Amino acid sequence: MSYQVLARKWRPSNFTEVAGQAHVLKSLINALDNQRLHHAYLFTGTRGVGKTTLARILAKCLNCEEGVSSKPCEKCDSCREISEGRFIDLHEVDAASRTKVEDTRELLENVQYTPARGRYKVYLIDEVHMLSTHSFNALLKTLEEPPPHVKFLFATTDPQKLPITILSRCLQFNLKNLSPKMISDYLSTVLIQEEITFDEEALWQIAAAAAGSMRDALTLVDQAISFCDGSVSATGVVEMLGIPEQQQIFQLLSNMASGSVKDVLELVGIIAEQTPDYAHTLDSLLTLLHRVAIAQVMPDAIDNSFGDKDKVLQIAAEIAAEDVQLYYQMGSKGREELRYSAEVRATFEMLLLRMMVFSPTYVADESKESDAHIASGSSNSGQPAAADIEKKKLTPAETPADEILTKTGQAEADSLNSTPSKKSADDLTAQSAITQSSATAIAPETSLAKHEKTDRPEAAVNSDSGNAQGPLNLESSQASSPELNKESGKELCLAQSPASSTETPAKTPSKTFAHIEHPNPRLGETVSLQNLDHDLWLINFASVPANGIVANVLANTQILSVDGNVIELRLDVNQSAVFGDELLERIEVVFSDWLEQKIAVKVVIADVDKETPALLSQRLRAEKHAEMVMDFEQDSTVQDLLARFSGAIVKDSISSIQAKDNNKGKR
Repeated sequence: MSYQVLARKWRPSNFTEVAGQAHVLKSLINALDNQRLHHAYLFTGTRGVGKTTLARILAKCLNCEEGVSSKPCEKCDSCREISEGRFIDLHEVDAASRTKVEDTRELLENVQYTPARGRYKVYLIDEVHMLSTHSFNALLKTLEEPPPHVKFLFATTDPQKLPITILSRCLQFNLKNLSPKMISDYLSTVLIQEEITFDEEALWQIAAAAAGSMRDALTLVDQAISFCDGSVSATGVVEMLGIPEQQQIFQLLSNMASGSVKDVLELVGIIAEQTPDYAHTLDSLLTLLHRVAIAQVMPDAIDNSFGDKDKVLQIAAEIAAEDVQLYYQMGSKGREELRYSAEVRATFEMLLLRMMVFSPTYVADESKESDAHIASGSSNSGQPAAADIEKKKLTPAETPADEILTKTGQAEADSLNSTPSKKSADDLTAQSAITQSSATAIAPETSLAKHEKTDRPEAAVNSDSGNAQGPLNLESSQASSPELNKESGKELCLAQSPASSTETPAKTPSKTFAHIEHPNPRLGETVSLQNLDHDLWLINFASVPANGIVANVLANTQILSVDGNVIELRLDVNQSAVFGDELLERIEVVFSDWLEQKIAVKVVIADVDKETPALLSQRLRAEKHAEMVMDFEQDSTVQDLLARFSGAIVKDSISSIQAKDNNKGKR
């Protein structure tokens, strides 16, 4: 006996064996059991979801010798002949090969005659949308008022091509794509019955590759059995399909989240050895990013349809929400590049690198490592003692803004260069006495007389809308604005780090800030539940151990009151879109860790009447930019260029330059 492929061998013979399509089965079963039968049925859906199978089962139910019911006997001659495809009163027509009007007229000539064997004469027309316009017109009248012994069953993958006059005469059923979990479960049942060993991961790979089609999945299983020599193994399926393992996609995204370019490129090299379809690999990455984004906003909405719920929730906690959105957008745009690329791997690697280096988290980490490298390497650089002293004085100390950048991962890289300041060592020494902590870092050039001012990355703020959209950088803006609290109007100055030139800045923020001649005694006040109010909230926000969405929510709140161990917050109504009840427990954990005792939090959404940490950062950044513009306009070189070439200054393009030269060798 010749081998029969699994897709044909395991074709369902009754409604109970059909996988999925419960909405269609319910209608058909009720109609058959209640004898409320329509004369024309239209089954639509993508390939391999069961259109023709359901039509054949319906024909069997209509012609079973034991009577019309939703459960054919499977034993009578009619049932067996329909299953074997030789029932004389079941006319299966391939519309793709019989498109002419003459074929349709020939078919309709026999409609008037009664069935030879069965109860009904059934016309099953597959791919009915392929019929010509004249064929449809010839079919209209008979389809509207057929003889009582005739039933029409249509199947098509493209119902949009059917005339509305045909659609209005049919009872239409839209079949859905099958979920990967449903396909995987069905394949598992089939392979157990076939006594073939398999790996669970291999079935998930096949289910994902089938894209909702059970027939495609069974065909791939047939191919996998041959490829793996009688079994279905995960490694064999991956090699056969030319796709990366799902675990590799998770590892790829995890490496991207950690900012490890080396690990990402090494993993791409491993994937390349499998001769992958890079477009499919990118699609798998985009699918994972979509599920991670949903998990970050609403964890309960993630199902286990791909068998990876726990992994998705785990990686959702590792990666910043803003990075997920950036990666997805760049990946969607990059699909077109892969299609027209001559070197697909290079294009894929460039796409991943673009995602990473433009990530706010990557830029923030890069800036921190660069500053730490400058501070720690000064003693070994072989520079003159004067330059080493200057670097020691200007070594940035860890401040609240650094901690905020670490928590939210939303520092943005300044893309345009500001004019380098040309100051002598004496000038810089004098200036360092009033420079804010970590506001500038001096990188030596070829001579001691030339230095380049660099700023840490600042928070991404939408100046048009007036809403703070990202993390805060309080310290980088304090150099231009001495105000910390709009109401107090008093100057805030942070002390320089006392560390020597060979020491790196401390990585954990202190809850008590050192200060220089500041009249406000609260600046050095230790935070506790008893004295916590909005002023201390602004001063000490950076020491709050929050990150991601929680940090963004807290940055847009003001403290209304503290009653016992209950803290009442007011969240800016303009920034409340990302807030949900599921975040309240996480906020309480953050406050409990920060204040080292059990805290309950109540959040009220309303218009804020005081400056929040986010608004404070936005204001200080605007003031810093205004000062930067003023310094740029007063520069003699700029004034000379404007006078000589009749130019104009684009103020929005003025920003500080990032110094990363000392860190290039580390990446």
